Amino acid sequence: MQKALSVLTKRPGAAALAFVLLAGGTAGAADKELPPKATLADVIKASKAADWRPLDPENTLYMELPAGRVVIELAPAFAPKHAANIRAMAREHYFDGLAILRSQDNWVVQWGDPDEKNPKPLKTAQAKLAGEFTVPLSNDKHFTRLPDRDGYAPQVGHSNGFPVGRDLKNKQTWLAHCYGMVGVARGNESDSGNGGALYAVIGNAPRHLDRNITVVGRIVSGMSLLSVLPRGAGPMGFYDKPEQMVPIKAVRLAADVPEAERSRLEVMRTETATYAAAVEAQRNRGGPWTKVAAGHIDLCNAPLPVREQTP
Repeated sequence: MQKALSVLTKRPGAAALAFVLLAGGTAGAADKELPPKATLADVIKASKAADWRPLDPENTLYMELPAGRVVIELAPAFAPKHAANIRAMAREHYFDGLAILRSQDNWVVQWGDPDEKNPKPLKTAQAKLAGEFTVPLSNDKHFTRLPDRDGYAPQVGHSNGFPVGRDLKNKQTWLAHCYGMVGVARGNESDSGNGGALYAVIGNAPRHLDRNITVVGRIVSGMSLLSVLPRGAGPMGFYDKPEQMVPIKAVRLAADVPEAERSRLEVMRTETATYAAAVEAQRNRGGPWTKVAAGHIDLCNAPLPVREQTP
């Protein structure tokens, strides 16, 4: 049985996904025929079990905050070295006891080590990594193109659920800075970030950052725990008082968490006809409320349906 994500707010230790809260249906509704002007809810209701995939436990992080759990899906195809380094950090408990350091309005929430002068030592993870701002097109085996033009890339679409840009001429692809995406904070040097300091986009998509920062994944659940944090009064939204920082209780790979304690989430496969229908439902919105359909959809406004699965 599948439940809409609205039920997450009713379960202890869980939080609803802020940007793709769905009116969900059950797998048994898969054979229903879509109406001529289908809404996103219609598409979700008519979806089949095969249209959804579970999260990979080896590439899923649980960041435990005092207010609940934030679920992050890593994208190793687009940042293989950084994803591996972040997994190593999680397994050596590097993030435990660190904090959310920054909340800048219409920009990002950032977390990491609050003590730059005496940083927490690493055990197995690397202290320095070259930036993975783009990767070869050959890394991407699951690209599905969106039908509309984009101002930041020759082609845009989704790969295994992640929003991506592509440059066929230079044979490059990269993850886009959409709402909820997770990137690696760095200084001026391209190799000054290793994944120990991360941020999530909480505002209007800053796509001009594409290909300038390593993007490693996205928030799948718990975005509301980050987007509502008080904005920092310091420069760039940094908290200027230690008591304003939000402590990180732990960051674990889902694979290292007992199965009974895992978040049972699954995302719609973006290479399916059902997802194409979901995009079209957003490009040309149906229902009695819409008077003028846009006939266009931006990469960062394309829906990425996520739902919770119960036994």
